[in-house]
Amino acid sequence: MIDGPYFVLTVLGVLGAGLTAGVFCAFSTFVMQGLAALPPAQGVAAMNSVNRAAVRPAFMLVFLGTAVLAVVIAVVTFVLWPEGAAVELLLGSALFLIGSFGVTAAANVPRNTALLEVEPGSAQAADRWTSYVREWTAWNHVRTVASAATVVLYVLALS
Repeated sequence: MIDGPYFVLTVLGVLGAGLTAGVFCAFSTFVMQGLAALPPAQGVAAMNSVNRAAVRPAFMLVFLGTAVLAVVIAVVTFVLWPEGAAVELLLGSALFLIGSFGVTAAANVPRNTALLEVEPGSAQAADRWTSYVREWTAWNHVRTVASAATVVLYVLALS
């Protein structure tokens, strides 16, 4: 079992990944469905507003802080190689960094940036909104599962 500061890092990783999974799960299970039900002009405007609000310190501290913790946990794991927990810690860190942070940077953020360029009341909004919702939500499912799996793996490492 891991202990000391390493234990604290892992518990913080569980908390951060859990909070992140919860945010992503909310979007996957009802927020995007609610936005998709709006007329395209309203959906685009609402999602752009949400996307601007998401990059505020409260969420960014949790999301980026958890990514940093995942890196620290992986590095410390390679150095200390805790018996009975190393695989779980490395897999959990990799899942968060690739499946949550990486997918956000490579799939969700570019779609958000492109949507910000769409005028909500335009014909382009109607064309792009349906595909945006479908693609963004599919990638968000990946982020949700990766973040939740990180929690499971970190908790297994603590037991």
